[in-house]
Amino acid sequence: QVQLVESGGGSMQAGGSLRLSCRTSRDAFSNTCMAWFRQTPGKEREGIATVYTGNGLTRYADSVKGRFTIGRDVTNNAVYLQMNNLKPEDGAMYYCAAPARRRNSGRWSECPLYAGVYDYWGQGTQVTVSS
Repeated sequence: QVQLVESGGGSMQAGGSLRLSCRTSRDAFSNTCMAWFRQTPGKEREGIATVYTGNGLTRYADSVKGRFTIGRDVTNNAVYLQMNNLKPEDGAMYYCAAPARRRNSGRWSECPLYAGVYDYWGQGTQVTVSS
């Protein structure tokens, strides 16, 4: 079973920055897609950023493009999400996710923002942005 452990959430004023981290095992981190999603009560989980850990290729939702950066921390088998210029609408529970090996994500042309292909999820970390 793959474990994903998020950290780094908290409260921030609009315009500020936060950095989230998602750590996993070395085996789970190797050559796979990893993604950040967020969810607010009553809404569907929204995919906001993905990275392929093998080559660092990234993808972003329009809602965060230019403000958020996803990247790899290969030393710690982790992916991070640097969130700059935060807006009140960025407030949500943020989740890290990864697909099961059986999906062979290395053959995907890019890592999707669709929640349905991700099998492993972290416990979530809360981000609150005040105006």
